Amino acid sequence: MTNLVYILGDQLSLNISSLKDFNKKQDVVLMTEVAEEASYVKHHKKKLIFIFSAMRNFADLLSKNGFKVHYIKLDDSSKPESFIEQLTIFNKKLKPKKIIITEPSEYRVLKMFDDFKINKNIDLEIRCDDRFVATHHEFANYAKDKKKLLLENFYHLMRQKTGLLMENVAKKTASKAIFKPVGGKWNFDQENRQTMPANVVPPELPKISHNQNVMDVIAMVEKKFAKNFGSIEDFNYASTHLQAEKQFRDFIKNRLANFGIYQDAMRQDVDFGFHSVISMYINVGLLDPLKCCQEVEKSYHQGICDLASAEGFIRQIIGWREYIRGIYWFFMPKYAELNYFKHKNNLPEFYWDHQKTKMNCLSNVIKQTYDNAYSHHIQRLMITGNFALLAGIDPKQINEWYLAVYADAFEWVELPNTHGMAIYADGGIVASKPYCSSGNYINKMSNFCKNCYYDVKKTVGEKACPFNFLYWNFLIKNEPKLKSNPRLFYPYSNLQRKTKEEIKTIEKNAEEFLK
Repeated sequence: MTNLVYILGDQLSLNISSLKDFNKKQDVVLMTEVAEEASYVKHHKKKLIFIFSAMRNFADLLSKNGFKVHYIKLDDSSKPESFIEQLTIFNKKLKPKKIIITEPSEYRVLKMFDDFKINKNIDLEIRCDDRFVATHHEFANYAKDKKKLLLENFYHLMRQKTGLLMENVAKKTASKAIFKPVGGKWNFDQENRQTMPANVVPPELPKISHNQNVMDVIAMVEKKFAKNFGSIEDFNYASTHLQAEKQFRDFIKNRLANFGIYQDAMRQDVDFGFHSVISMYINVGLLDPLKCCQEVEKSYHQGICDLASAEGFIRQIIGWREYIRGIYWFFMPKYAELNYFKHKNNLPEFYWDHQKTKMNCLSNVIKQTYDNAYSHHIQRLMITGNFALLAGIDPKQINEWYLAVYADAFEWVELPNTHGMAIYADGGIVASKPYCSSGNYINKMSNFCKNCYYDVKKTVGEKACPFNFLYWNFLIKNEPKLKSNPRLFYPYSNLQRKTKEEIKTIEKNAEEFLK
């Protein structure tokens, strides 16, 4: 045998770099389900089902395509705990000339392999993950010497590199092409912030038929992870490339046209809205992110959706997703330790049990998360994230929660989104201001407040919406750090109009609520 190719659970693509020069006559693929990765946080049951099912189905696909595969299941009798223990066993057993992996997506895992290579003096080749538009080197070049790493500027570079939604505006006689964004501007986010009326009914996600691999994984998760967060009922996520592509096609056909205007909307009776629900498939390799963007661009040109919907979708993938990955690798490992506000409060129990809060918005989003291992970006940012910021929750605890409960959550994407965007723990590396709000924003963008125990119109008092007094308390408490931020001029101007007695009452309400 020449090479041993180790494929990790989020590298489920036939085009992964570790397989580029695979010799089917000599080389071997190794895939392993390991206890350490399944339990370093208490992952949602449906997250575990999704990843292990997708891994087993990918191993079958490799075998059908002529690859020799060694696959170790978590429920096998031999139970090595970690990637490295498994790799050590197969290195001794198979004695490969070289071990090849695609770069792990998480710093923690990459360090494991780097240490293994040094300590064991192994010929281990770690290849770049070319499923992304921007390389680490390209992001580092973009980031160097900049005081602020603005998403918008980086997004422009990615549009130019990919050519997505770009058009040549040079005259036909010109010798050189001049490319500018279709529609005359880069970003249509302002057009994508409508609420969803009660008479708008989003279509259901297509039902997925599961094979024996999925049924076996469900049984294994029920047995081994019975105490983990999340429902196991009605598992309806794709676990093969064909299923993921079918779900994406369904999004194009039935939801893309309304995706833009309703992407920020929240409604109590709606779980998925007009969202694509494909981030988990992209993150593990079942879908190619650039091809998805190209299909959405094609849909715009075919008149299936408007420019705002197409641009909003593409920005989330080649803009935000690429940017977040760049931030992660540029600032790790120190990034994970940042705690700008020195927050240290414990995560409330209701994050694990939605019935333990009377706040309808939080209860509803956490219930959706429990049921689906999913909630969309505004629910994560402005409900669970907003509360964690205003309540002063320890960043490590809220980061662990997000990493555990969402099927698309891997540290490279979860940490900067939570640390930088949701709770501003990085002090402004990602966001230009803390994304916090009172209950007014939630009331504007959802119907949660109509059925709530608390009154969104009250700032203080027994039934006042906790988001209201926590919001003002947060601004009061952190005034030395935030008042000079120009994007917070109006909130602090309003704060100055409050009397000393009003401020004292706000602080007292917040203190009593957070006991």
